[in-house]
Amino acid sequence: MPDTVFITGGSRGIGAACVHAFSNAGWNVAFTYLANRELAGVLAEQTGAIALCADLSDDKAVCRAAAEAASHFGSVDAVVCNAGIAEQKQFQDITDADWQRMLDVNLMGAVRTIRACLPDMLHRKRGSIVTVSSVWGQAGASCESHYAASKAGLIGLTKSLALELGPSGIRVNCVAPGVINTDMNAMHSADTMRQLAEETPLGRIGTAAEVADSILYLCSERASFVTGQVLGVTGGF
Repeated sequence: MPDTVFITGGSRGIGAACVHAFSNAGWNVAFTYLANRELAGVLAEQTGAIALCADLSDDKAVCRAAAEAASHFGSVDAVVCNAGIAEQKQFQDITDADWQRMLDVNLMGAVRTIRACLPDMLHRKRGSIVTVSSVWGQAGASCESHYAASKAGLIGLTKSLALELGPSGIRVNCVAPGVINTDMNAMHSADTMRQLAEETPLGRIGTAAEVADSILYLCSERASFVTGQVLGVTGGF
């Protein structure tokens, strides 16, 4: 029986690339989306995945989606915590509400997702969890301090859970993408994107598929002795 992956934020960008990558590799795939039901439906039809509507800031919604994925496929073997938001603001202009929303989706969304899927993994003493952080969570980001802080929190969560869950046979790793050609980076001007490409040693912007391939590797048995790691998919940035 194929393994099953539960992907959050799977309707576009890196998440959608993950849906395609895992499906092409023969996995059962369940993914969450928030607003674009039509886009999610098309992706599900293309890949054979199941699309589940869930707001990652709502604990009950996350639990329902995870339970539906497990019920549909029998179990969840891997979790990809990909859903996230971004925003550019100077530090002094970031409100408490801005901070709360950023942390609630980017960091607590991953906490809720892992918490919903973990009991069955602990029972079966197997599983893989991958969080999606960012190079900005490692290096910091001007005018995106709340985003960078939320992504840095994911790295701390990943390393801590790798230590805690390793004895139960559960691996926990993190992917930290660099500048990737996704909708999230549409906030940047064309000039900014060209500059970022020039600052990248490989001389270009990365693709969502390249990040998805790294996530697939970390979830697979090829990475069976890899845990607690942060894999930078950055082009050397």
